[in-house]
Amino acid sequence: MQTTDALGRTPRRSDARSNRRRILAIARQRLRDDPDASLDSIAQAAGVARRTIYGHFSSREALVAELTQEADQVLRQAFATAGTPGVDPLEAMTRMVLSGWAVRDQYRTLISLGRRHLGDEAIRATLAPVRDEAVATLRRGQRQGVFADHVPAPVLAQALEALMLALAEENAASAWADPTNEAAATAFLVAAGVAPQAAALQVRDVVSEAAVSRGRAAGAG
Repeated sequence: MQTTDALGRTPRRSDARSNRRRILAIARQRLRDDPDASLDSIAQAAGVARRTIYGHFSSREALVAELTQEADQVLRQAFATAGTPGVDPLEAMTRMVLSGWAVRDQYRTLISLGRRHLGDEAIRATLAPVRDEAVATLRRGQRQGVFADHVPAPVLAQALEALMLALAEENAASAWADPTNEAAATAFLVAAGVAPQAAALQVRDVVSEAAVSRGRAAGAG
């Protein structure tokens, strides 16, 4: 006899949960590369019947909405994790860039789907908390002479964001690989006005520190 939870609902079976995760993963890839991809093509790529998708999502719009919300949450969490109160602006920006690059596929998904289905205004509102933090860090760095100040911080932030998106697109479309994320982060900092050698050194320091922290956490576990 099937059990029910406190609200009288039948728990979702493990295969249904697995189907949902697979549908989302395939849809994320298909819609990022082709925002016009149909539910039929997504179902075929995921190896499920079309009715199975409708069992999880009432419409294509509902599926797109969940993917954009998922991407937004992943991006925000990445930036929140990168935040370290009191660090200098160069280190703070490096941490943010490395965290953003680590979830670049979700970022590309958010931009690709959001602009097509939600509109630029909605995307700007969605990304506002992340952008505000980046702008504040750039402003601090500009005042300290760390970052270029030839344009206002909000304009610089938009330009750097476009650069990161272009790098992410190229990374996905070509054989270029950046396994440690150092190349993209260094390019970002150089574009922000940091000397190439100083940018590369800062990135290596943060990457090394993160590796040490992961090693300690694994050892403690």
